[in-house]
Amino acid sequence: MVYNGRGRKSDNMEKNEVVIATHNPGKVAEFKRMLEPLGFTVRSIADLGMKIEAEETGTTFEENSLIKAHDVGDRLKDRIVIADDSGLEIHALGGFPGIHSARFMEGSPYTEKMKALQEMLKGKADRSANYTAAISLVNFDGEDHVFVGKTEGIILDSILGGHGFGYDPFFYSTELKKTFGQATAEEKDSVSHRSKALKACEDYIKAHLA
Repeated sequence: MVYNGRGRKSDNMEKNEVVIATHNPGKVAEFKRMLEPLGFTVRSIADLGMKIEAEETGTTFEENSLIKAHDVGDRLKDRIVIADDSGLEIHALGGFPGIHSARFMEGSPYTEKMKALQEMLKGKADRSANYTAAISLVNFDGEDHVFVGKTEGIILDSILGGHGFGYDPFFYSTELKKTFGQATAEEKDSVSHRSKALKACEDYIKAHLA
């Protein structure tokens, strides 16, 4: 999916350097794992002493990822900037927490957030859910691009595993047959929403660099 917008291309752009517009160290680690083997140098906004200043006022993952990408990209016009917005969508709860996944019970540990969602699911037969990631790419070729990935799963009554981050320990991947919290980084990357969206983004970048 391509959004025509404010993206711009600089003749002096560092083609192999990508800035990740997120404050989440878990997401930065995932982007580095996926992009650095392809020859990209990955910088976080923390590496550059920056913060995301814009509020996430969008109503979709796509809109919020673009807001974050432009907030940083408009200040770093000579750098490729990637931002993602992602979250857990529980079908029996109408897609909640969705775009509010990080802000739900803000300030509380994710163990408490997961327990609260388990409580909300009591008595509901449908435990299906999906993770969605929207990755925005700006300052690359004069256009804005958003790549979307999804992965399906089930919400468990138990919290299992200490890997990953966020809601991973109670999200049972139907592809891996284990929770993301039990999966290795490599296993999670092979099926995750973020890896699917990033693969499409990588393919686009590589095709245009070639």
